[in-house]
Amino acid sequence: MKTLILNPIAFTLGPIEVHWYGIILGTAALVGLLLVVQEGKRFGIKPDFFMDLLLLGVPSAIIGARIYYVAFRWEDYKGNFVDVFKIWNGGIAIYGAIIGAFICGFFYFRYKGYNFWRLVDICVPGLLAGQMIGRWGNFMNQEAYGGEVSESFLRNTLHLPSFIVDQMLVEGVYRHPAFLYESVWSLIGICLLFVLRRQRFLRAGELMASYFIWYSIGRFFIEALRTDSLAFIGPSWLASFINGLWTPMEVLFKPGYLDPAYGNIRISQVLALLLIIGAIALIIVRRKTGLASAYYHDPIVTSKPERNVGTDGATVKLEDASSIKEDEAGKQKE
Repeated sequence: MKTLILNPIAFTLGPIEVHWYGIILGTAALVGLLLVVQEGKRFGIKPDFFMDLLLLGVPSAIIGARIYYVAFRWEDYKGNFVDVFKIWNGGIAIYGAIIGAFICGFFYFRYKGYNFWRLVDICVPGLLAGQMIGRWGNFMNQEAYGGEVSESFLRNTLHLPSFIVDQMLVEGVYRHPAFLYESVWSLIGICLLFVLRRQRFLRAGELMASYFIWYSIGRFFIEALRTDSLAFIGPSWLASFINGLWTPMEVLFKPGYLDPAYGNIRISQVLALLLIIGAIALIIVRRKTGLASAYYHDPIVTSKPERNVGTDGATVKLEDASSIKEDEAGKQKE
């Protein structure tokens, strides 16, 4: 067995170990923020708005991701509750992170007086960028990999660099870099979202729906390669249906092993199919019922006017700020 060339611990500060996993997740959040801030400027939304969203959204996403994972692996944690909080060891579910982030965004946008569909459309490319980068945290932790594969497939067929190939040697066996497949799929998705949001036909909420469709298609096929999927024992007809949809992939890949005693249906595959159907239905229903009357390029306004702070510390409406300044100027002249 080869010695791993990558250490999951980046550096230490006394007794504190700083993991690459945390550094990569932090980088993912910042890159996503920059993309969202840049697009927000086109609509006159200040960067502070999205910075505050990040401060609330990241903890919400991490909490949601951990709750989702632990809920489906409770047997592994019920005997040692402290391990529930050790997220630096891995064990967070991306769908849980998405749920947590969207719940946070819904209430934050509502509190600020913005329409949810308009703001979430601005945010989804940044969210996908965060997912793309965040997958490399799985790489550093040597997790989220797929089933067995030959070394020649990684080096000669995929032409991967040695540092990835060596890290994919797990317990003496080379594995599919499923994290890399999903990261590349997300990168292509970001490019598609960038192109799509420039189209005049795009309506509010449809970029978000497109994000769910694209990501879920990739996740459905990539998930079956993994050997660490969250799963459950479900009806045989559903398992056969999912396996049938995945069959075309067998031309190039073999599915990862799933212990039948643990489950016969991968949760992420089921959720991916539901999200694809739900996103398509959302677009159709909103257009048919007239709810999607606003276009992506329409101006974005808030129902709660921005407030400034007066000289006495009291908050005032933005439209009243000019009169305050005029009064202060008059007093100085006197």
